[in-house]
Amino acid sequence: MSQAVISDAPASPRTTELARRGRHVADRRRGPRRGSRPEALRPLLGVAIAIAIALSTWLGAVAGVGAANAAEKEPSDTTVSWSVRPADTAQGTGRPNFAYEALPGKSVADALLVTNRSAEGIELEVYAADGFLTPDGSLDILPKGEESVELGSWVEVASPRISLASGQTAEIPFEITVPADAPPGDYAAGVVASMTVDAEGVVTERRLGSRVHLRVLGDLAPAFSVTDVTVAYTGTPVPFAPGDGSVTFTLTNTGNTRLAPDAVVQVAGPFGLAPVTVRGSDLPELLPGSTIEHTVQVAGIAPLGVVTADVAASGEVVSRPGESRVPPAVADVSASATTWAVPWTSLAVVLLVAGLVTWWLLARRRAKASKEQAIAAAVAAALAERDAAEAEASTGSTDTGSTDPDSADTDPTPTRSTSGAPSAAVDEEPGSGGDDARERVPAG
Repeated sequence: MSQAVISDAPASPRTTELARRGRHVADRRRGPRRGSRPEALRPLLGVAIAIAIALSTWLGAVAGVGAANAAEKEPSDTTVSWSVRPADTAQGTGRPNFAYEALPGKSVADALLVTNRSAEGIELEVYAADGFLTPDGSLDILPKGEESVELGSWVEVASPRISLASGQTAEIPFEITVPADAPPGDYAAGVVASMTVDAEGVVTERRLGSRVHLRVLGDLAPAFSVTDVTVAYTGTPVPFAPGDGSVTFTLTNTGNTRLAPDAVVQVAGPFGLAPVTVRGSDLPELLPGSTIEHTVQVAGIAPLGVVTADVAASGEVVSRPGESRVPPAVADVSASATTWAVPWTSLAVVLLVAGLVTWWLLARRRAKASKEQAIAAAVAAALAERDAAEAEASTGSTDTGSTDPDSADTDPTPTRSTSGAPSAAVDEEPGSGGDDARERVPAG
């Protein structure tokens, strides 16, 4: 059996170093001790918690808004609604509205069906009022407070006020009495079921109705006019490309019958060049005396400087359903207007090019003139310099060729004898004669 031997001898330095390294490796394998998390992670943990709280709060708010919106969109059990339509009577069945014809002094009887579609009972007021066309061509009736003077005043409702339980339908009879002096022609009105609501001091009227058309028999004179034609042109950024435009005109029913109008618009350049034709659409029926304004969009207008818009309008008398009588014809009408159709982009390009060419020509002319002036100045300077040099040269030659008289008298020119012997200079004393002269013979 082996026994462990424990030695008390001191460890060597190498043994101590190996032991220290072994503990270091063991610590690395075990990982960090508990409670030694780096301090840098604490701020990040706080930020993450704050983000989570904010996100949960936002999601809760969004969910609350969504629930509120859903609650608003859910239909309320207290919503008040009703409907009206013509009743099936001797005047007709399955009718979209009321339409009659009668002689002056005669009467027409009919009825209106009113149905309560609410979950509770309602009270409604039933009455008739004159009809008119709105600017967009829709048929409307006068407000409750305004007095009717034509068809609306000829209608007498049997039950001006009714009470309906939930889901109940009531048939409301009414009678139209045409005055004996009523002019012939077409008239419009509406029979409505109305409810007045007072909400926080604001009184509003909710009403639903069915239109009523009545033609008083007699001399029918359909007619209408087209006026106030205006044309507008809008160019494109592409030079010389066709642009767009709009033509606006006014139609007025000057006759005594309802009319279904039609209009054709043509836009062309001078002498009818490059015509573009567009048919007016969605033109409403015109009641007698009514006026509407209509605009037609026109594309592909050639920029020919000036364009003319021609509006040709036609119309037909609106007949009552099932009527066998042939209505009178309606005369066509027309009107026109003119405007500028200038390709402003192309014109700007042309003007820009012309300006650049003009500037280049002027700059070239100025440069040429400056160059000619510089050459002339250089030539003039060279000529002046040459003249100055010639003048200076002329002055110098004159000074060199002149003779001093004194030098000619004091510088005798020696002479040689013709005999070949050296000449002798003879000096004479002033005032002496020839006998006293001495001959000097130069040394040999």
